[in-house]
Amino acid sequence: EQTRKEKTQAVETLHAEIDELEASIAKLMEEISVLSKAVAELDAAMAEATTIRQKEKATNTQTITDAQEAQTAVAQALTVLTRFYAAAGEATALVQQQPEAPPIFSSPYKGMQAESGGGVGMLQGGESDFAR
Repeated sequence: EQTRKEKTQAVETLHAEIDELEASIAKLMEEISVLSKAVAELDAAMAEATTIRQKEKATNTQTITDAQEAQTAVAQALTVLTRFYAAAGEATALVQQQPEAPPIFSSPYKGMQAESGGGVGMLQGGESDFAR
C-alpha cells in the first residue's frame, strides 16, 4: 500500500509539473506572438526607412549635380562679362567726350580749414602720433 501512495504522489507531482510546463508554454507562445508582431513592425519600418534614404540619396545626388552645373555656369558668366567689359573699355576709348559742365559755385569750397588747422592739420597730427 505504501508503494501505491508513493506512486500516486509521484503521479500527482508529475501532473503538477505538466500543468506548470503547459502554463509556461502558453505564456511563451504569447510572448512569441507579441515579439513576432514587433519584428514585423520593425521590418516594415526598416523597409520604409530604406526607401526614404534612397529617395534622399537621389535628391542629394541631384542637388550636388545642380550645384556643380551652377558653379560651371557662374564661371562661364564671369568669363563672358570679363571679356565684354574689356571689349567695352576699348570701344569707349574712342567715344567723343562731353564738354565739362560749368562750375556751380563761384569759388571752390574750402571748408573750415582756418579752425585748428582743418582736416589736413588733423591728419598731420595723426601722422605724427603714428610716427612716435
